[in-house]
Amino acid sequence: MSTLKDLLHTYENADALSVPGMLPFLPGGETAGKIFLHATIGSTSDTAKEMAVTGAEHGTIVIAEHQTAGRGRHGRSFYSPGAQGIYMSLILSPAHLGLSLPTLVTAFAAVVVCETIETICAKTPQIKWVNDVFLDGKKICGILTEAVGEWVVVGIGINFSTAQADLPEDLRGIAGAIFSSGNPSVSRNRLAGEVISRILAGQPDGREKLLEKYKQRLMMLGKKVLVTGAAQPYEATALDIDDTGRLIVRKDTGEVLSLNSGEISIRGV
Repeated sequence: MSTLKDLLHTYENADALSVPGMLPFLPGGETAGKIFLHATIGSTSDTAKEMAVTGAEHGTIVIAEHQTAGRGRHGRSFYSPGAQGIYMSLILSPAHLGLSLPTLVTAFAAVVVCETIETICAKTPQIKWVNDVFLDGKKICGILTEAVGEWVVVGIGINFSTAQADLPEDLRGIAGAIFSSGNPSVSRNRLAGEVISRILAGQPDGREKLLEKYKQRLMMLGKKVLVTGAAQPYEATALDIDDTGRLIVRKDTGEVLSLNSGEISIRGV
């Protein structure tokens, strides 16, 4: 007769995402009760925002095998094929995390994703300001943080095992995956569970330590970037980040600016 431990091990290593499969890596049984898993959904973030408005608690998670209308920043679509990624949105209180600003929550989520991948997948991802995670020069994760009243909804889309040949033509060479060549060394259940657990643990070391970790992984500091979020795109050198996570850049004219949001491109320069 199979024991509970045997069943959890089977779920953990199964290809399909499941709450029992994530359970060994979650911070407690109460977290499992707040996970809403869907085979197919329009957007996990849209659903989580609706739940936040109607009374969902801190730590509620919407996760899906497949999104038909996944969203990135500025209304862009996020390619979300079935059984090849982790698409989830977490309803969070910045105060519960020990963070005061949504921008810091974004930085925190990016650091957590990087540290988790590095720890359990033996790979070293980097962060492209402000919310993308890159591996080997290609985007493997996008993070979208949206304020909903007193909450923030953090959407995390991780490309886990999508091969380059399976990506839409316009994404090939730009997007990648943690295990794009196949044969993952860990399960999606473990990666999802570990990311959830680390985010819900919060940032006990405070803002300064978080920003130090974030800065260490930024891939563009000291490099020329193209700032495209402005009315007139311009070239600049990425210098540093400030204490709210804004990117400090120096234009070719010598003017120093702090960017709240927008797009930067290293490839474009």
